[in-house]
Amino acid sequence: MKRIISYNVNGIRAALKKGLLDWIKIVDPDIICLQETKAQPEQIPLFDFEEAGYINYWFSARKKGYSGVALLTKQTPDNVLFGMDIPKYDNEGRFLRADYGDVSVVSVYFPSGSSGDARQAFKMQWLEDFQNYIDNLKKERPNLIICGDVNICHEAIDIHDPIGNAKSTGFLPEERTWMSKFLESGFIDSFRYFNKEPNNYTWWSFRANARARNLGWRIDYCMVSLSLESKMKRALILPEAKHSDHCPIVLEIDFKGKKNRNP
Repeated sequence: MKRIISYNVNGIRAALKKGLLDWIKIVDPDIICLQETKAQPEQIPLFDFEEAGYINYWFSARKKGYSGVALLTKQTPDNVLFGMDIPKYDNEGRFLRADYGDVSVVSVYFPSGSSGDARQAFKMQWLEDFQNYIDNLKKERPNLIICGDVNICHEAIDIHDPIGNAKSTGFLPEERTWMSKFLESGFIDSFRYFNKEPNNYTWWSFRANARARNLGWRIDYCMVSLSLESKMKRALILPEAKHSDHCPIVLEIDFKGKKNRNP
């Protein structure tokens, strides 16, 4: 069984100063998908992750201190792909894929529309392009596990104040409709598959003591191809981990690949 963690760290260097690496060693996942790493390759302590047992792959944005994704793995992938071959997204370091046998694990960071109309338009274009990209990828790689910060709350249960946020980016009707259609195209929201309870969030504003009051949003997901449904064992949110304004999410799932090899 593989334990996969997805975590928007809101700056890998800041998260490491808050004890991220020690936490990783304790939780001991097989694969870690990171988002919003906000670091260039030369700023990342690669050796520290290798010493902890992880082969690590990083895809940074061209703009310093911005975006970026990573994938850390105990098992050597058969293939690793950096980006989607769409320059306007790849320049922002938003997509990284690792193949293990017939299963692919993706670390992805969707754009946020919170900085204004131009970025909201960029986000909506991303959603359309991402759906098209995944539709095509499924023809070649039908067994996908897509992990990351989607920057969308899907349903009212996924946000602490659905009425007050009805016109907020991240909970707009058109974003939520996209999310429904994406899942309907052949994916499972793994957390909701196992847990139907309210008050489960993955991001909290730094304002108004929101985290202590659990006034949050669930915007981080592990979305699993329907073909892998029977392989899923458990999905969790870990709000007690506090290295970021997000918290980690966990998916436990059975799939094979190469025999494990130490890096």
